[in-house]
Amino acid sequence: MNTVPDLQLPSLPEVTLRALEACHRDDNYRAISEIVASDTALVVRILALANSALYGPTPGIRSIDQALMRLGTRRFKTLILTVALRQVLFDLGGGAWQQLRDFWRHALTTALTARALATLTRYPEADEAFMLGMLHNIGELIAIKTPDMEARQEFMNRQSEIAAELVTSWGLGSMAADAMRYQQALPSELRDAGHLVKVISLSTRLALSDSAGIAAAGTMFGLSEDLVREVNRRINLDVSQMAESMGIPLIKSYSAEPASKKLRQTVLRQAIAQQALGFADLAGTSGAILAETVSSLTLITGLPALCFGLDDDSLVLLSGTAGDNPRLVINAQAGGSALSEAFASRTQVSLSGRTPNVLDNQLLSLLRTPSLTAVPVITGNRCPGVFVLGTDGKTPDTSAELVNLFVQKLSATLQDKSASLEISTEEADLNRQIALEKLHRQVHEISNPLTIIRQYIHQLKSRLSDQEMQGELDVVRDEIDRAGNLLLQLTHTTTRDIGDGAADLNAEISSLARVLEDSLFSDGNLHLNVLLCNTQTLVNAGPPAIRQILINLVRNAAESMCETGGTVTIKTSAPVWQGHSNWVEMVVTDTGAGIPESLRKVLFTPGKTTKGEGHSGLGLSIVKQLVDDMEGIIACHTGQEGTTFRLLLPATSHEDTKTD
Repeated sequence: MNTVPDLQLPSLPEVTLRALEACHRDDNYRAISEIVASDTALVVRILALANSALYGPTPGIRSIDQALMRLGTRRFKTLILTVALRQVLFDLGGGAWQQLRDFWRHALTTALTARALATLTRYPEADEAFMLGMLHNIGELIAIKTPDMEARQEFMNRQSEIAAELVTSWGLGSMAADAMRYQQALPSELRDAGHLVKVISLSTRLALSDSAGIAAAGTMFGLSEDLVREVNRRINLDVSQMAESMGIPLIKSYSAEPASKKLRQTVLRQAIAQQALGFADLAGTSGAILAETVSSLTLITGLPALCFGLDDDSLVLLSGTAGDNPRLVINAQAGGSALSEAFASRTQVSLSGRTPNVLDNQLLSLLRTPSLTAVPVITGNRCPGVFVLGTDGKTPDTSAELVNLFVQKLSATLQDKSASLEISTEEADLNRQIALEKLHRQVHEISNPLTIIRQYIHQLKSRLSDQEMQGELDVVRDEIDRAGNLLLQLTHTTTRDIGDGAADLNAEISSLARVLEDSLFSDGNLHLNVLLCNTQTLVNAGPPAIRQILINLVRNAAESMCETGGTVTIKTSAPVWQGHSNWVEMVVTDTGAGIPESLRKVLFTPGKTTKGEGHSGLGLSIVKQLVDDMEGIIACHTGQEGTTFRLLLPATSHEDTKTD
């Protein structure tokens, strides 16, 4: 016989209804999981899905909390709605519903007892013990919904084996299966059994108030009779309180009809709201979706409606179902109208009992109704729009609930689209980063031969006595340097561009350092040392200008030491106070022979260079022009121990960039 021919098992309608209501209120996952965990049929559905191959090759989910983590809140809630839809199809007789109530009480009592015993005896997985307590008599639940008497008895006779096969199929392990398989073994047979086996077996006996079970607690775990009776008393109280909170009578006769009727109505409204949302085109922007769905809202409520979407700081009339829709743009800030108040407060606002202002009267005229209700659409921390529904001031509860359900499902749809867009952006950024890494490797391969050619030209010059030929080689070297600069600009990507006119100096230096090391400092006798301060280094300068300054200064420093070798150091400090202003300081120092005296007075003049005739000498003049353009300060200190360029760049901050 197939162990569980159909996992669509019946639940008490009160439990399913409370779970649906908790999802509708968007309660936290612990509140929802506590309700779900109290019902064996719901536990079976959740654990079966969470442990299925659909969610990966690693089963072994042993609690509702773990299942929720694996499924995600949205899928978890959808599953509960699906279970509720199936629940309304169950047609059990009055006696069967009574049996189901008794089954629920016994399963929950066993589960709570198992968790208490696991805690008292220091079993490390108390939640696992609880779940097994809920599942131990699942054969009885299958039997309750089985009309054939012979098959029903078969399920009752095999319920221990059925539970064992079920937890095995979920990958919960051999110990969990043994706990199910040997749950009815005598206490004398369990003295040296596994810890979990003893916990479940003892829990099933204590849930039945079995006097032999109380004695067995002392035999198995050394628990005193008084302690066990107190545990039983508290658990019975917990079960009674939970049943009372759900409206489940435990003592008098039980009728499922009132709760079943309410459940059918709730499920029907949920299905109507979902179906109505499906009628609309849910592609495009949030505003386009809002404009589309207003017709669906009128379809399910019978009420005329207007849809306003957020555009910058204004609410704009996007669409409506009450006739012509004039161009209407209002300030989104609360101004006394139901619409602006609903947007600002993120809560539903009705005109009933309020004195309408001018905008309220304008909307009433468009809707042609004596009253209205404004309902905000909320996605995360945003409110992308507001629906305004025309009413007679006496909207039935059923219509109000349909509106709330529809808007809630629409909000979830918009939030999902927003999340998908964020994921797409993240994927695009990742692909861009991969492409840049590939480009960097290719540029590195090109830079290596350029460096070798540059060094070979230097060696060739030293062997030539022809001054004209040396000048021509200098021109070739300049062109190689220019090609190298272009490669540096091509491969560079800033880590943090704050805006068009702002850059993070430390981020720019860090990003360029690796490229500079690959291209200029690949020779073993040259070294680059980067010393960055730990404080904020935002400057009023565009990232491209910062990069060009860095490349020119570091390249000049490296080339001044190409024969003897040495170290170039880049150092930053911030904030630096000078001349009643805040600055970010950058210092570029080399250990070369210094700048010749003949060039010091014309250091930043185009055409003057230490590289000899044939060079343009534009590098330092460009640096000076860039620093002047950003209203910065540049100074040079040079001597026999090397050269230092000190730059003071105007400091900025995040606050400054936000207002630019």
